[in-house]
Amino acid sequence: MKKLRVATALAALLSLTSLQAQAQTEVQWWHSMGGALGEWVGDLAKEFNASQKDYKIVPTFKGNYDESMTAAIAAFRAGNAPHILQVFEVGTATMMASKTAIKPVGEVMKEAGVKFDPAAYVSAVAGYYTAPNGQMLSFPFNSSTPVFHYNKDAFKAAGMDPEKPPTTWPEVALAAAKLKASGHKCPFTTSWISWTQLESFSAWHNTEFATLGNGMRGMDARLTINTPLHVRHIDNLANMAKSGLFVYKGRGNAADATFVSGECAMLTGSSALYGNVKRNSKFGYGIGTLPYYPDVSGAPQNTVIGGASLWVMAGKKADEYKGVAQFFDYLSKPEVAAKSHQRTGYLPVTKASFELTDKSGFYKANPGTDVSVTQMIRKTTDKSRGIRLGNFVQIRTIIDEELEGVWSGKTATADALNSAMKRGNEQLARFQAANKGK
Repeated sequence: MKKLRVATALAALLSLTSLQAQAQTEVQWWHSMGGALGEWVGDLAKEFNASQKDYKIVPTFKGNYDESMTAAIAAFRAGNAPHILQVFEVGTATMMASKTAIKPVGEVMKEAGVKFDPAAYVSAVAGYYTAPNGQMLSFPFNSSTPVFHYNKDAFKAAGMDPEKPPTTWPEVALAAAKLKASGHKCPFTTSWISWTQLESFSAWHNTEFATLGNGMRGMDARLTINTPLHVRHIDNLANMAKSGLFVYKGRGNAADATFVSGECAMLTGSSALYGNVKRNSKFGYGIGTLPYYPDVSGAPQNTVIGGASLWVMAGKKADEYKGVAQFFDYLSKPEVAAKSHQRTGYLPVTKASFELTDKSGFYKANPGTDVSVTQMIRKTTDKSRGIRLGNFVQIRTIIDEELEGVWSGKTATADALNSAMKRGNEQLARFQAANKGK
């Protein structure tokens, strides 16, 4: 009899646990974060899930940004898209044009009855994901900006002050020459060529990358990357490549690993590399501002964002959208957003999280970690507010292809940029035609 009562109680307990699990509303989140950043995403989901009992965020890695976006589009057409999709910034114009596939984040928060004030978010970031009518379309989750990463130990070995990174491009070339002379085979490299050396380079010098405010004012924008300044800069990098001062390590963020390993001593890349370097590098590490040309009027201005935002997919149930709203509200909490910023190197999502990080003494204890923020909070101009173009993924691939001819010495700089501009503008015209009237 006693065994029967225990068995009955155990069955009741298991039944209750099962009912509680069933009562939870699951929210599927597709993302593109691997390695240390993948662990961060997993931790965010676990911590949110533990903070309440009604919703369960289920994060799923779907490959790189290109792959996850393609997978989500296919899933939407098949009727099984995730609730939340992480989309990199170059996919923003495409997502904005896909009006039937998305549900604006401002609308999601309002319908769920969750307080949501776009003004609470860092303006340079929030503005990029806001429609011309002022409606915030996606949640600014992991925004980054290009910074200058350097190996302090390599600087010491080359006889340079490890606390004084180069701030101008002529200084970068000089530092690279000293590093090479000291035996370094990869003095300088860069990841995300288009983003660091053309897109952010343009904004940093208050120069257009494309017309119509870099596409922020309309889909009929066209590239303007063959100006004398652009030709001058790419030509300088080409000359550095010939001299062994700049070593091209591949597309996307392929160069990041060569910096973290110590192979390359200087790198222009995402501020979000911070978490990886802090965790895996075995050398003294420094962060500086993106280099500029001191003779260019208006430079330095501000850099543009990279990284990604979270888009809410259309066609879901009301209680599922409530779960999405609660999760976004959780991510916006000052202590949560500040912890994410400090852990990853991504920009703080909200002004409050920046202030909390500042007051905590984090920036003083970790010099250079505020560089990404100070580069972004400068007053923007029509030429530096951001770059929002259709078929941007294809345009970046075209730029990579054309510039690889320059780095190998097979193509003249002006020819490569002219060709990239012609091919890129064909992509813009195609996107404009496909989305006419939307």
